[in-house]
Amino acid sequence: MSPGITRLEGRVAVVTGGVQGIGRAVALRLAAEGAAVVVGDLQDDDSTVKQIVADGGQGSHIVMDTRQRGEWKRLIDEAVGGFGRLDMLANIAGVTNTFGPDTVVDLDDNGWDHVIDTDLRGVWLGMQAAIPRMLDAGGGSIVNIGSMAALKGLENLAAYSAAKGGVVSLTQQAAMEYGPRGIRVNCICPGTIDTPILAGITESMRENFTAAHIIPRLGRAEDIAAAAAFLFSDDAAFCTGEILPVDGGWNTKGSAG
Repeated sequence: MSPGITRLEGRVAVVTGGVQGIGRAVALRLAAEGAAVVVGDLQDDDSTVKQIVADGGQGSHIVMDTRQRGEWKRLIDEAVGGFGRLDMLANIAGVTNTFGPDTVVDLDDNGWDHVIDTDLRGVWLGMQAAIPRMLDAGGGSIVNIGSMAALKGLENLAAYSAAKGGVVSLTQQAAMEYGPRGIRVNCICPGTIDTPILAGITESMRENFTAAHIIPRLGRAEDIAAAAAFLFSDDAAFCTGEILPVDGGWNTKGSAG
């Protein structure tokens, strides 16, 4: 949190995947900087919004599925109906393949569809639903969450890498189409972030993930939230179509030779 910083005062944000991990951190950070925040998540858990309200902010929680166009309409309508406008969209909800191997040859249809539908289709549907409302408000800002897997191949992440690579390309396409009309679209590519998704990893795996970074630690959800708050703010008014690694130097270290 950054008490006293009110770069986003009076703005309204929608954050998907806001119940835990990066999504929760982003929702809390945007609220701390003055935004009203509508959280959309598959989980029926309003603890993030309760925390926002307890801290003196405004927010609401909607149980929704980012893979469904109608669910997006309901979420965006909640933001505009409840707070009068929509200025910001944080597309954070995402999954990895839990159906089996995720190599190009061994990946099955269920694994591919599950990841592509959530991580890529969900981002597309979100922008499709949000952009017209942002145009009504005179402009806006979108931050999509990519991955370092979008920028380089990573072992056993074929569907995930493909989906996140699509998010990078879709970000740049949307930035090109809507920048002239006042909507900025950017993408953050995190390194390995210490969120609940890592709860089951071994200590050895944790050490390997840490060693991949120049900065010798895992990332924190708050690191991504800080980058998102910057991209949403007027401090980033000349930034659009940017692909921002927040990766502890992983990409640089991997490129050195």
